[in-house]
Amino acid sequence: MGAYALPGLASAGRATRMLLAFPGTPAPTDLDAAAFSRLRKFAPLPARSIAYVERGSGPAALFLHGYPLNGFQWRGAITRLAGVRRCIAPDLMGLGYSDVGESEAITPATQVRMLVSLLDHLRVEACDVVANDSGGLIAQRLVIEAPQRVRSLLLTNCDTQNDCPPASFLPFVRLARAGGLADKSIAPALADKPLARSARGLGGIGYANPRNPTDEAIEMYFAPIVSSAQRKAQYDALTIGLGANALADSAPALGAYRGRVRILWGADDVVFSKSSPAWLARTFPNSGGVRSVEHAKLFFPEEQPELMAAEARRLWDA
Repeated sequence: MGAYALPGLASAGRATRMLLAFPGTPAPTDLDAAAFSRLRKFAPLPARSIAYVERGSGPAALFLHGYPLNGFQWRGAITRLAGVRRCIAPDLMGLGYSDVGESEAITPATQVRMLVSLLDHLRVEACDVVANDSGGLIAQRLVIEAPQRVRSLLLTNCDTQNDCPPASFLPFVRLARAGGLADKSIAPALADKPLARSARGLGGIGYANPRNPTDEAIEMYFAPIVSSAQRKAQYDALTIGLGANALADSAPALGAYRGRVRILWGADDVVFSKSSPAWLARTFPNSGGVRSVEHAKLFFPEEQPELMAAEARRLWDA
């Protein structure tokens, strides 16, 4: 899980190899915040209204974002893949612009149930899933609970059975249990965007390019989280839910999945274990192996949409 570094919290880990120094300069056709917001729709599901962006045509592809981001993370990949897929990027519950009932539980299990309902609402029988960070956790749970809905799986740096949650995330779980995590971590970053991009901020943890996240990305990601007392409380609930190992003993179920799988791993990630990509490649029987991406941190899918699109097409065309 991409988390926001608070004073005194240490991050750990590292991996290995491949690509450009500071990729991620937006292409002229990339969606900016205003254009992305104009595409946003809302699915009226039981006890919740789920925000999502849909673009393109063809077989469906579902993009699952990380923590504490939202569907805006996938703007570059969607732009490049809309010609070959019906790209669907929802905001998971507790993040982004999805509206969840006050009494609704926000856990990996309820996120999966929400996604199945969303696919039903959109009349999608099966989809290619692309996932990052905690979205990868949710994607694995979706494979376990509804494998028939997942045609293929493209995973980037994320939780695994033996690293869920990563150790660096646990201090945030403790703060969420005490209440007020959004005011302690999100509000300061929203008010001071250079802080958000600093070495101890989301930028230093999750992005290789020191210009990221951009001002508009910070606004898109963080403003909804602190928009009301209810949303702040739901952010606490989301964080607490991610603090339990939702992938415990998941290897047998993942090993039963027969869809094609590809793993991309940012080599400079300081959140997840360096052993995780190899574990995923061994666990999924139809894995196409691991591509290690040099000079890439946790949220490299946002910075390297060209790479994500190329790898997605390679997987889908196999």
